[in-house]
Amino acid sequence: MFTPQGPTLRELAAQALSSVEHGYDLLAPKFDHTPFRTPDSVLDAVGGALRPMGPFESGLDLCCGTGAGMDVLAMLCDESVTGVDISAGMLAVGRERLRADGPPSGIGKRGPSVIGEHGPTVAWVRGDARALPFGPVFDLVVSFGAFGHFLPRELPGLFAQVHSVLRPGGRFAFPVAAPPRPSSPWYWALLGFDAAMRVRNALWRPPFVMYYRAFRLGDVQRELAWAGFAVELHTLPEFGYRRDGSPRCRMVVATRGGGATPA
Repeated sequence: MFTPQGPTLRELAAQALSSVEHGYDLLAPKFDHTPFRTPDSVLDAVGGALRPMGPFESGLDLCCGTGAGMDVLAMLCDESVTGVDISAGMLAVGRERLRADGPPSGIGKRGPSVIGEHGPTVAWVRGDARALPFGPVFDLVVSFGAFGHFLPRELPGLFAQVHSVLRPGGRFAFPVAAPPRPSSPWYWALLGFDAAMRVRNALWRPPFVMYYRAFRLGDVQRELAWAGFAVELHTLPEFGYRRDGSPRCRMVVATRGGGATPA
């Protein structure tokens, strides 16, 4: 499905009937051949928008998957790049790509390819984003396409965790696309997907949390501010504008102040 190298319909069904963790373990070998992987255009736009805000020393890719976002960090961070994800299978694919690319080989298919003396050191850590196993050691945290795996009630705890691993003045950045209009087929497709997932989770255990319409920009801004961040929105002009003049895609940049993480 998607491409000849991508998962079959049977494999996708097996993933959908698993937990989030096990589902991504199953999908990991073929994940980079699906539309679920963040497009290069998004990675490039975020990297370009963040570059003037640097330099950064240490970066964290939150819910890194197979590591597409870690390449953005490798171009922005001088000292270290860390990826954290709950799926051991996704991390294993990322590590294997790094070994296959070797240092330094430029950018293959958006896998991290710099390490040691030729660039920032790279680490892969299995962990839950809701209980990060780090102290305040990062200058930059990024995340791409992962927030649908968190229920709205989990956002305060998630953002508090990110706040706790950033140094004072550190930034948390991620892209947010404008929601489709009700007149768009995508609006109804995403509405239908979320409805199907709610039915699936009501009838089947373990749950698989993946909702495309639950991550709303206004709620996100409010919860980030509550967690102690100063929040800015940056237009990503590469993706154009809607008829009303609003951007199709923005980058949220949340900056940690000098205080402690809110309880």
